[in-house]
Formats: sequence, structure tokens, C-alpha cells
Amino acid sequence: MRKENTICFLPYVTQEEITVEVDPALYLEPDEQENYSLNSVKDDLLNRAGRRVIPVNNIDAFYVFGEVSFNTKFLNFLSRFRIPMHCFNYYGFYSGTYYPREYLLSGYVLVHQVSQYTAAKKRLKIAREFVEAAGFNILKNLKYYSAESRQGDRNDSGSLTETIAAIEGYMKGIHNAGDVETLMGIEGNIRKTYYEVWQHLLKSADPAFSFQERVKRPPDNAVNALISFGNSLMYSACLTEIYRTQLNPTVSFLHEPSERRFSLALDIAEIFKPIFIDRLIFKLVNKREIQAKHFTKALNFCHLNDAGRKIFVKEFEEKMRTTIKHRGLGRPVSYRRLIRLECYKLIKHLMGEENYRGFRIWW
Repeated sequence: MRKENTICFLPYVTQEEITVEVDPALYLEPDEQENYSLNSVKDDLLNRAGRRVIPVNNIDAFYVFGEVSFNTKFLNFLSRFRIPMHCFNYYGFYSGTYYPREYLLSGYVLVHQVSQYTAAKKRLKIAREFVEAAGFNILKNLKYYSAESRQGDRNDSGSLTETIAAIEGYMKGIHNAGDVETLMGIEGNIRKTYYEVWQHLLKSADPAFSFQERVKRPPDNAVNALISFGNSLMYSACLTEIYRTQLNPTVSFLHEPSERRFSLALDIAEIFKPIFIDRLIFKLVNKREIQAKHFTKALNFCHLNDAGRKIFVKEFEEKMRTTIKHRGLGRPVSYRRLIRLECYKLIKHLMGEENYRGFRIWW
């Protein structure tokens, strides 16, 4: 709903809750809706106790899970304040984005972005950086947990050491790759090898978190469901930051541009998934914040339920707000800001000001 030119979040109550709630003060009076209603709603389905006013200037993007109705007034309101809205379906899979009209248009940047894509050698140079930075961050994860494993199970430590050596071997081939398809093959081998040792990184004794290989469309177990859901959030976060710059999200360098997808967000997400999503999954599982009860399992299919998604999204948002002292800038920046800085570095490369170097974690 709308209140004083900002947004008011007012949840519905279920039919079951209505039979229990007897205090009329919990529901919004009809006269309160007249001034700031964005949607047509039923008075008896609104929960006044759960109402929260959200200052529109503090909203970076909306992430919508579940069945929600919007009208054009709400979408126009988002466009006016330049707020993207990412929608996910019942199973937590990314469905699409309401992408407001571009407000940082730059034909100059677009021309250079396309020219770098069409020139095979220039495109390959950028694509190499995406793969190399992603591989570096994966190795950083493995080295961290390898050091931790030395104090525990020696078998775990040995497996991680072998995996680190294998991935370092794959990475030596990045600069010798003659085309993007070969690079994608190297990236796939790095990921496959990386996932093979996840069982040693996930310390849960619950068989629900047993993990052998990456399976998607659909994920077949709890860990694959966490990876798919987390990657969707990472993709959406990267798309939001691209929207705040002059980059065009449909022109990419590692992933092939195609219809109906923002492929540049996939490129940038490759760098940050090991840092933000993988580490978050290890934390949630190893500290038992996410448990088997947070998943719905069907035949060859598994997804997070509402309670599980709430836990994951809450932790993800807290991580995005975490600040570190940036080495180059010499001041604190949030993890979310790191993604936008990556976009700025790419723009400088496209303009010929500074060679692009993908983000590499230092902590």
C-alpha cells in the first residue's frame, strides 16, 4: 500500500488466522485505506499488527516470493523511484524482473560494450578475467576450509589438498584458451571438481545434506536446492547493481547473449557466488540454522519451504550489508557495493581507461 508517498507493507492473514484473531484493532479500518491504497484489498484480510512503513528512498530492490498481486499504480511507483523488482515462483526459482526504464543511458558506453563483444580477442580477454577471478575465489574457500580441516579429519584435509591442486591445474589453461567455449569448459571443470568435495565442507550429520554432484532443473536434494536458490539471489543482486550503472545487462562476455535474459548479470555473478552464496550455505548448514525441516521433498525434486527461504534471505541481506575496508578506496564499503564497483571497473575497461581485473577476495 502507499502511505505519504512511500510504501507500506501490510500482510494478508490466512483464513485460519482470521478464525483465531478476535481483536478488531488488528485489522485496518476502511477509512485508513482511502488515502494510500495501491492495491484493491479486502478489509478483513489485512493484518494491522504486521504493518511496516518502508521509506522508499532506502529501497534498493524488491524480492518477491510467493503469490502477490500488483496493479499498474504500483509498477509506475517503482519506475518513478527506479526500483527493480525481482520475482520468484512458488519453488523459489527466479521468474523474472520488473526492470524500470533505464535512467543512466549512455550510447557511448553501449557502443564500446558491443564493440568489445564483437571483437573476439577483446571479448576473450574479459571472459578470462571472469573465469580466473571466480576460480581464485573458489580456491580461497578451499584453502580456508583446508586449513580448518587440518585440525580435524586428515582424510578431509587430504581430499581438499588434492582438489586445490586439480583446480590450480585447470586454471593454468585459462590463458591458453583460444575461445570462449573452451573457457566455459574450464569453468565447468573447476566447478565440478569443487562440488565433489562439498561433502567434506558440509559438517552436518543429517543424511538430508548428503551431497555428491550438482543437479539443477530441478534440484534433487537439500544442498542443490540451497545452491539454486542462492544463485538466483546472487543473479538478482548483480542485475540490480548493473541497473545502477551505464552497462547494458543483455550484452555479456563469458555467457552467450540470448533472448529474454540479462546475461551480463550471469558473468558478474560467477565472481561473487563463491564468496557470498557458497560461504553462506556452509554457515547455515554447519551451524544447523537450516535443517531438513526447511525443505519440501518430492519425487526427484527438492525446494526450500517458506520458513527456509526466510532464513536464507535474512542471512543473505545481512551479508550484503556487511562492510569491509576496501583496499583500493581506503574506506568501508558494503559487500553489495563491491558488486557495483565491479561494474565500474568493467566500464573503465570498456572505455580504455584501465584494464579490467576481476574481484579477488583478500580476507
